[in-house]
Amino acid sequence: MHIVLLEPYFTGSHQTWAEEYAGFSSHAVTILKLPGRFWKWRMHGGAISLARQFLALPAPPDFILATDMLDLTTFLALTRPAGSRNIPCAVYFHENQLTYPWSAQDRDVAARRDSHYGFINLASALAADAVFFNSPYHLESFLAALPRFLNQFPDFNELETIETIRAKAAVLPLGLNLRQFDAHRPAAGNPEQRRRPLILWNHRWEYDKNPAEFFEALYTLADAGLEFEVAVLGQNFRNRPAEFERARQQLGSRIAHFGYVETFAEYAAWLWRATILPVTSHHDFFGAGVVQAIYCRTIPLLPHRLTYPRLLPAKLHPHYLYRTHDEFVQKLAQLLLKPGDADVTLPAAVSRFDWSLLAARYDTRFEQVTVSGPQQKG
Repeated sequence: MHIVLLEPYFTGSHQTWAEEYAGFSSHAVTILKLPGRFWKWRMHGGAISLARQFLALPAPPDFILATDMLDLTTFLALTRPAGSRNIPCAVYFHENQLTYPWSAQDRDVAARRDSHYGFINLASALAADAVFFNSPYHLESFLAALPRFLNQFPDFNELETIETIRAKAAVLPLGLNLRQFDAHRPAAGNPEQRRRPLILWNHRWEYDKNPAEFFEALYTLADAGLEFEVAVLGQNFRNRPAEFERARQQLGSRIAHFGYVETFAEYAAWLWRATILPVTSHHDFFGAGVVQAIYCRTIPLLPHRLTYPRLLPAKLHPHYLYRTHDEFVQKLAQLLLKPGDADVTLPAAVSRFDWSLLAARYDTRFEQVTVSGPQQKG
């Protein structure tokens, strides 16, 4: 089967996911892409540019796989000459614009233009033959947000479309190449692996990852005289939250690393070396960085919300999940005093997200969509 994968925002985790699925799939996967910048313009105009690329293909594919950054309705309208409306298609939601937390400083929020991006997601889901989400939490939160989203409009709210989407929605977990971390695992007894306990941050440097609570907990523990270092990794942007620069000054010599790492080898080395991964995020649809760290034997400390509870076996929730800030600080202090090792079942639990297991599942689900055939798209 020949699959065309449409990615208007080809960078970061979107790029990695697309390239790795193409590499692990038993099908032939052609990626049509645009550079990963100007995300709002990609959601508006990306369909036009990718339609042009699609029409230039030597032959139509058997299946179209788009991501949530594409306006699928516009794409299908523009590619009718190539018979796209007769080709089965699906949308894969890495994120969605109904429940993704918008910055209060975003001009589209102030002008009440932000709903349009959610509408693109809604229309794309309706136009697709199948809709896939990267976690159960993501699927459930998207469907739960639709009634309020549709009811904000003055009439013809089309609430029955929620059930239309629900009927063709399913979870396909984010595939990750976890086994590539094995080559960078340090030898047992490596003195660099454990000196003082090392706290890890490996998320984007943005407000929705709640850096304020993360660093406030570290200040509290430092003032209490607890020993630790911290490695602050992750993608950082020009307009990063002020909490990061304050942390760099206030934590001083406790900072073992501060900034983006350029190579996978460096990233993997820090994950293997880390002792504890405390997470404070207000938003996460899947948690790729959390899964990677757990695979590398880092001890997780996660909030009892969002996608995190379903990443871990229920029997381990009392040990590795927290509900309040005070509980977070208390459990982090206990881990610093007696870090020990992560439960041996944790890496095995997240290994289910490795492409060696998930690629065949993707292939089967996409084959099933092609067998069912395309719905009538007009």
